[in-house]
Amino acid sequence: MNPQGSLPMRQNRFKPARRQGGFTLLEMLAVIVLLGIVATIVVRQVGGNVDKGKYGAGKAQLASLSMKIESYGLDVGSPPKSLQQLVDKPGNSAGWAGPYAKPSDLKDPFGHAFGYRFPGEHGAFDLIFYGQDGQPGGEGYSADLGNWE
Repeated sequence: MNPQGSLPMRQNRFKPARRQGGFTLLEMLAVIVLLGIVATIVVRQVGGNVDKGKYGAGKAQLASLSMKIESYGLDVGSPPKSLQQLVDKPGNSAGWAGPYAKPSDLKDPFGHAFGYRFPGEHGAFDLIFYGQDGQPGGEGYSADLGNWE
């Protein structure tokens, strides 16, 4: 009861209700957009580092495969006519002591075949890593590297 009369106390209808915990739809959308922007930046940075690593691994694999070709040449008397002869013995190769390479060694880290010329234009043989695009020419991570460089 109300001390001033017999009328019951009424609550103020215009008093705003207490805000309940949680996020509004607008706040949630803002967070999702920000997360998308951050994720895009991270993926682009990591993607660039992966390509850089693959290109570096391709350089190392070029040097390793070049040494395997030279080893074949020492055993057989001349470099192979094709890279497949490092894996499979050619029919008329006395002194072949291979296999000198695994089939996976004949592909670069980007999954492309190495270029090979015998006889070479720059030496006894030319071994070429074509880079990310797997095509002659290019710049950046698509630039070609040869065993003579």
